[in-house]
Amino acid sequence: MPTTSPSPHTDLFTKLFTESRQALHRYILRFVGSSETAKEIVQEAFLRTYRERDSVTTLRAFLFSTARNLAANEYRHRRTVERGTEGDLGDSDVKLECESLEAGLIRDERNRLIQQAINRLPPQCRAAFTLRMFYGCSYKEVADRLGISAKTVEKHIARGLRETHGFLTKRYEINGHDHG
Repeated sequence: MPTTSPSPHTDLFTKLFTESRQALHRYILRFVGSSETAKEIVQEAFLRTYRERDSVTTLRAFLFSTARNLAANEYRHRRTVERGTEGDLGDSDVKLECESLEAGLIRDERNRLIQQAINRLPPQCRAAFTLRMFYGCSYKEVADRLGISAKTVEKHIARGLRETHGFLTKRYEINGHDHG
């Protein structure tokens, strides 16, 4: 039987792994503070990206987004565990806990809506917007990473801001009318 050569997607993935592994590890390390945890998250993010490689348009953006979500899940899990080990709470602690729970729920809802808004963007626009807004990349860095011009990045960022803002405004207007 003849040997089959790797698919173009596999070659792209290998290149992505080589070029992104260290940068992704440094990025995730800022969130989780543990090199070992960061390594685990990076491995899981690459695994998930590899599994989805045939259906994902922008592998790098998907990889970084997946890793960021895994880091956020790890952070939430760690906070839940830390809260669970605090022992008995007095009345004032319970009140503070309820207030922080409410603030946390509001924050989670806001983040969920922002994620919905971003997910509605076209893939390359979403990738550029995510790299700029959440990873703090310069326009030039985004252009280099995505292989597009800085002017195109500028247009993607403007579109991302406009569409995300429009989506959120519409959602909050609807929610505001429901309660009014």
